[in-house]
Amino acid sequence: MKKIQSLALFCGSSEGIDGRYREAAQEMGDLLFRRGVTMVYGGGNRGLMGIAAERLYSQGGRVIGVLPQILDRSDVRLRVVEEQLIVAPTMHERKARMYEMSDGFVAMAGGIGTFEEILEVFTWLQLGLHTKAVALLNTAGFYDPLLAFLRHAHAQGFIKADLLDALIVEEDPALLLDRIEGFSVNLGDKLS
Repeated sequence: MKKIQSLALFCGSSEGIDGRYREAAQEMGDLLFRRGVTMVYGGGNRGLMGIAAERLYSQGGRVIGVLPQILDRSDVRLRVVEEQLIVAPTMHERKARMYEMSDGFVAMAGGIGTFEEILEVFTWLQLGLHTKAVALLNTAGFYDPLLAFLRHAHAQGFIKADLLDALIVEEDPALLLDRIEGFSVNLGDKLS
């Protein structure tokens, strides 16, 4: 197993309606601390992202927030990580910074921004732009509809089986991190 130094965590700027999402964010913060993994995230103080970041930071873990300039406001920033906050001029530059600083990518429950971020790095894996783990923390079956859609796209000839197999999906955060540490990929013809 390779030691993961940092993970980009993509998740909601709200908590959602199911308390299990909050619990998963807290557990993720605890696990990252115990494993000595730096959390790279969107820099916000709200929702699941704020919960995970605060939980990790409060135990002495390392959190790096990357905000786009448009969201660099005191009501958005997580105050405790201001000394480890990077403000990027644009959303594109923000994502590029997050991706280059991370050894892998995890999406927890979230909305459009979360989906966009994780699907972009999944696309980059397909294209061979990186060989890092891409993972979904499927708390309470949150990602089941997306997974059904991805399987449908595969059945229709748009996604290769080896790419789908490369996507790590777990409901348990500890198992998810174990699989990320053991991740390796060989996608063959990446562009199809």
